[in-house]
Amino acid sequence: MTALETLRKYWQHDAFREIQDEIITSVLDGKDTFALLPTGGGKSICFQVPGMMKDGICVVVSPLIALMKDQVNNLQKRDIKAIALTGGLSQDDISDLLDNCRFGNYKFLYVSPERLQSEWIVDRIKALPVNLIAIDEAHCVSQWGHDFRPAYLKISELKPHFPKIPFLALTASATDRVQTDVITQLKLDSPNVFRKSFVRENLGYMTYSTEDKLYRASQILKKYPQPSIVYVRNRKSCVEVSEQLKTLGFTATFYHGGLHPKDKEKNMNTWMNDSAQVMVATNAFGMGIDKPDVKTVIHIQLPENLENYYQEAGRAGRNGEKAFAVLLTAPSDTAMAESQFLSVLPDKEFLTKVYVKLCNYFQIAYGEGIESEFAFNLNHFCAQYQFPVIKVFNALLFLDRQGVLTLSQEFSEKITAQFIIESKEVIRYMSLNPQDEDILLAILRGYPGIYDVPASLNISVIAKKSGRHESEVYALLLKLKERQVIDYQARNNDATLVFNEVREDERTINRVSKYLEAQNRSKHEQLEAVIAYVSDNSRCKSVQLMAYFGEKTDDCGICSYCISKQKKASEDISVSEKIKMLLSSEDLNSRELENLTREPSNDVIFALQEMLESGYITIRPNNKYTLSKK
Repeated sequence: MTALETLRKYWQHDAFREIQDEIITSVLDGKDTFALLPTGGGKSICFQVPGMMKDGICVVVSPLIALMKDQVNNLQKRDIKAIALTGGLSQDDISDLLDNCRFGNYKFLYVSPERLQSEWIVDRIKALPVNLIAIDEAHCVSQWGHDFRPAYLKISELKPHFPKIPFLALTASATDRVQTDVITQLKLDSPNVFRKSFVRENLGYMTYSTEDKLYRASQILKKYPQPSIVYVRNRKSCVEVSEQLKTLGFTATFYHGGLHPKDKEKNMNTWMNDSAQVMVATNAFGMGIDKPDVKTVIHIQLPENLENYYQEAGRAGRNGEKAFAVLLTAPSDTAMAESQFLSVLPDKEFLTKVYVKLCNYFQIAYGEGIESEFAFNLNHFCAQYQFPVIKVFNALLFLDRQGVLTLSQEFSEKITAQFIIESKEVIRYMSLNPQDEDILLAILRGYPGIYDVPASLNISVIAKKSGRHESEVYALLLKLKERQVIDYQARNNDATLVFNEVREDERTINRVSKYLEAQNRSKHEQLEAVIAYVSDNSRCKSVQLMAYFGEKTDDCGICSYCISKQKKASEDISVSEKIKMLLSSEDLNSRELENLTREPSNDVIFALQEMLESGYITIRPNNKYTLSKK
């Protein structure tokens, strides 16, 4: 069966997208291959088709647990046997799955790079009939990439054991520097390199400075009523902007990482089925999203880096029709972005403190803790140690990417409470315990139905309204439960934390601190590139963006710069035409031309200079202009 026949049989497509077939041919020829396919380029087909055509099993290394699950589910729906070694699996579970891979005729094994940190898993993989090793999100191999994960460096250790098996490195965003580093770090053997152009000819990149971003966004959404995405900075903005757009008459929904899976699916389907025009989302939205008719993608805050911006903007216009990626800016954005992205970066000292406190929090002794798994509430942990939440989250995310621990990222509040005594008894309790009154009043005012049904409490809001610390709110809820004043359910399973190494405190942090310094340095450089992009209004936006990715291109003709240039040229022509008409009757000086054309002085002077240089007019000794040919 040929590659095209395989594509038709399992994926029901009649043709490959640009360069997919060339990549597949390279892999089938047994060649190491590096493929740069921008967002929407169809990376998975490049390893799934040859994986199905060759005897044995394709090992796919991917950092995204949700994406692994999604791809495994999609393969299983096509009656293709696939397995993913995701988090939360015991050693026995993993061993059984790997046995299935060896003896059960499975075609795909998805594994995170952190799993390759375990020698016994690597040994088991070496015993499999591997036909291809595909490395997705390969830019993570490079410390110069925007998402460096040292665990990826372990992949190269598989190379000597599979000398005749092709390695396929895939990424949607890599500069020339990152590409070279990926090839070196993975030890690819004279790889065939395929790069699909980053140029999206149908996508107009727009940057507009405005004080009222919501109003400008609403103007754009009214002009283009097709499906749209509005990217915002955080979960709170998701809900707020979505509600604001609804009050302006738009149909809108929202999506962020803290939503319950059922709500994610419901909101996603609402937008995918065109029941809502606008999806307001954080950067948690987008993975695996393929809605071809998105007309506009609007960012109302600066993105963290141009790699992410390109991928998010690229979700517009996948049907090939003209579409727009709009970035709205305001004078305060640079300071806000630096506060959001740079001030919350953990340094070595902070990282060490968080790691030690985390071990103490779960009572892990020095030299112990490997493979330990815990339910984890980020807000509760931060409240107990009075840590800033976002900075701690970044520290945990960094430790996750280094393989020190594995963190699932569902951080929605799951705390419910209901008063089980009468209201007059609650008032009596407050009079006897005045130190608790401010917190209780904040709860009663914020949740008036809390006597009748359990209410989902937002601890941070209660703390803010009562002027108390979150840890004090938690402590009071526990006390009220013990005294049978309330029925209190604290489901501390917002997230799951798995410790992948024994606790060694500073020794652990010292080992990864050089990567932390490189990451922080890289994030500073990336934000500087974003600021330069929005600040430079003297060049085509597409030219600027492509230059960042090492690609040269001509002016696009449809970005904010190109349109403003065309508009100016159009206006210049109209001024010139007016001048020609006036000078065809009589000679006039510049002041007279300004009065008669009713055009701005600068525009008239510019047009006169152009006409003089072209020889269409001349200036007489009396300072009046005349047509050269009448």
